Parts: sequence; C-alpha cells; structure tokens
Amino acid sequence: MSTTTRSSVQEQDQEKQNPGQLNSVQLNIVSIVNMERATEEKSLENALYMMDNSVGGTGQGTPHLETVVKQGQVLNWIIRPIDMEKRPDGTWPPMPKINNIVVLDTEIGDEEDVAEKKIFTELKIYGGPDRMRDKFTPVYYYWAGTVLSTAKPGVYNYRLVVELEQEDTREKLYLNTYDHPSIRVLAV
Repeated sequence: MSTTTRSSVQEQDQEKQNPGQLNSVQLNIVSIVNMERATEEKSLENALYMMDNSVGGTGQGTPHLETVVKQGQVLNWIIRPIDMEKRPDGTWPPMPKINNIVVLDTEIGDEEDVAEKKIFTELKIYGGPDRMRDKFTPVYYYWAGTVLSTAKPGVYNYRLVVELEQEDTREKLYLNTYDHPSIRVLAV
C-alpha cells in the first residue's frame, strides 16, 4: 500500500470513529434532586438538575436537558438526592426513585399527550434497597432502556415521574418533571 493510500485510509478511519463522539454503548442521564425543597414545595421546579455524558446535548445542569442519542443505544436514567451522606444517627436520607418515564407526543402540538409509539424499550427498574448501603458504596436508583433501532430521528420530549419518600411521614410523593427534558435521536 502506498503512503498516500495508507494516510487516506487512516483519515477515513478517523472520520468514521468520530473520536469522542457518540461511540459510547451506553449513555447516562443523571438527575440530582433537592429532596428537602421538592417535598416541601411538592414540586420538582427548582429542585431537579439533570446532566448527561452525551456529546452535543444542551441544558446541562437544568431540568430541560436535551440528550443526543443514536438508534439502538442504551440509556441509563440515574437519580439521586443532593444529600447522600449517612447521618450522625446512622440513618440514610430518603432516596428518590424514577417511577416512570413518559414520552410525550410533540407531533400533534400538545406536549402533555402521551406518545402512541414507543421510542425505547424498558430494560428494567434497577436499584438497591437502603440497607445495602455502606459508607464506601453509593447506592442510587436508575431506569434503563434501549432506543429502538426503528425510532424515527428527531427530538422527543419526556416526563419523569419521580417517587419521593417524605422524611417525616414516610408517605410516597409522586411528582412530574416541571420542564420537559428530551432526547434527540440520530440515525445510525
């Protein structure tokens, strides 16, 4: 192979690989919840902060995160409270859980309607009970899914339904995300 051909092949390989861009098999979408504010105000407004490890997404650190994904990619929605430290009395603070992820139908113009077509498959709700925690191992809850390989490229808004345990009563409080995060599906 000539030097010119070899360098041309190397350049093509670099272009294909898109170094650092969308080459992850899985993406993490992390939500941090201010549990005290959310339970007191019974709202996730100004109490939820989202980040991801996608390339090209927008809204990092806000509740209206847009995550860039590709068809067939595994997504992990991770949720945890701001305060995860064991308390002096030996107890752990309540943990938030993702109860559901609802994809919204933006094609008909009403962002509150649930989409009729699935864009991802749910793998399972994961997470360990509080008693499994120790000071060296953080425990959090997450929800995993795979973007369908047939999902039409575009932007899909979704709503997180978050379950919060109220500190004083241990009753469950279910809240929806205030702003709608979204995923931008790219064709493979």
